[in-house]
Amino acid sequence: MKTVLVDYDSGNLHSAQKAFERMAREVDGGNVIVSGLPEVIAQADRIVLPGDGAFPHCHAELHGISGLAEAIIEAVQIRAVPFFGICVGMQMLATLGREYQDTPGFGWIDGTIDKITPNDATMPVPHMGWNDLVIDTPHPMLNGIETGDHTYFVHSYAMQVTDPAQRLAHCDYGGDVTAIVGRDNIIGAQFHPEKSQSAGLRMIANFLTWKP
Repeated sequence: MKTVLVDYDSGNLHSAQKAFERMAREVDGGNVIVSGLPEVIAQADRIVLPGDGAFPHCHAELHGISGLAEAIIEAVQIRAVPFFGICVGMQMLATLGREYQDTPGFGWIDGTIDKITPNDATMPVPHMGWNDLVIDTPHPMLNGIETGDHTYFVHSYAMQVTDPAQRLAHCDYGGDVTAIVGRDNIIGAQFHPEKSQSAGLRMIANFLTWKP
């Protein structure tokens, strides 16, 4: 089994790579590699799409590498490879991003990416730091993870999900903020599992053994 972390010049992948390698050893989850080559994506058994920064930048970088986005789409939609989007990689699952300008996402989760607007004006944006998960919908990716578990967020925009069944978990930051989305062979986390200690590592382990 080969898990590929997609490298498209959108953030430092070192900590994510180390976390996935660690959990792969613990659960016999196969090999973990980092690559931005479409031909490597085409051979992947699992795909992880990280992402830091602005949605339009990540979209441009991903689509700026010839054949990369197409290889991801073919793997996820045709071969049904398990897919894990992290932070902006999760946001790119949406239909549309509204950060700075309207930018299309993959459209695999029905929803839009909008600026966080806490109902308490004293709460700063970006939403940065630890927050408690609230589980909305049971899912194999959440095995061993419970409401109240802490995860680490750094973001100013969040997904507004059209279909409530596709929102698996949220957190409270002056109102509900989508934390985990998913359907079929697709999962996404707004927080950084590689920085979220036990809950994050458990989610990574679940992904490496997930058989949707």
